[in-house]
Amino acid sequence: MRNDVGMTTKSTPKTTKRPAAERGRADHGWLQARFTFSFSQYFDPDHMGFKSLRVMNNDTIQPGGGFPTHPHSDMEIFTYVIEGQLAHRDSMGNGAVIRPGNLQYMSAAGGVTHSEFNPSSEEKTHLYQIWLHPNETGGEPRYAEKELADLANPNDLTLLYSGDGRDGSTAIRQEAEIFFGRVSAGETVTVPASVSTPNAWIQVISGKITTLGESLDTADGLAVEEAPGAFTITAEADSDFFLFRLAD
Repeated sequence: MRNDVGMTTKSTPKTTKRPAAERGRADHGWLQARFTFSFSQYFDPDHMGFKSLRVMNNDTIQPGGGFPTHPHSDMEIFTYVIEGQLAHRDSMGNGAVIRPGNLQYMSAAGGVTHSEFNPSSEEKTHLYQIWLHPNETGGEPRYAEKELADLANPNDLTLLYSGDGRDGSTAIRQEAEIFFGRVSAGETVTVPASVSTPNAWIQVISGKITTLGESLDTADGLAVEEAPGAFTITAEADSDFFLFRLAD
């Protein structure tokens, strides 16, 4: 983690909570989905995304269910499996089964097709799929996987993705930083200051945290604007969460 050298800017961050219960929803039988932002048949003009963050879908895929081959372009796509497993194949020649606690990154760039299925005949798959708008269009698609069991430090923020690929993170096509937090009850972590990415989105995967006067439970989200300085996150219960540092 890095603080910007010479950072002296002070401001009062603006926070907007997105409670889990207020998200959009869809039930297709084989798929139950919750939408933080407008997606597919769910449309809410007040929730179209946040900065470059466009999609925050929390899906449960029934055994044997899945998405047949379909196209994407000009989108940064991240998939995190919470429970179960997800089988993936794409036009780049990648084939993998993503298991709990693991992440998949796909930069759709100039165009890619892929399929996603729950390969189990018994267990559900529970996951997040997250999309960011890229800061450039076209180019060659990219693919990468991460196993958080090998990366995530307890009671810390682990940098997974960044625009410059620093500190062992995977480089993405956006001026953004994506951290994973795993914090034990009663512990506090500090979100590093950043002038270049002065906004943040926090998405709680499990547990309960407090930050900037807000209390967030499992699946709650929080938009933080005008926060170039450091701030803290405290776990009220053992918690996992994503932290996105985003440019204006």
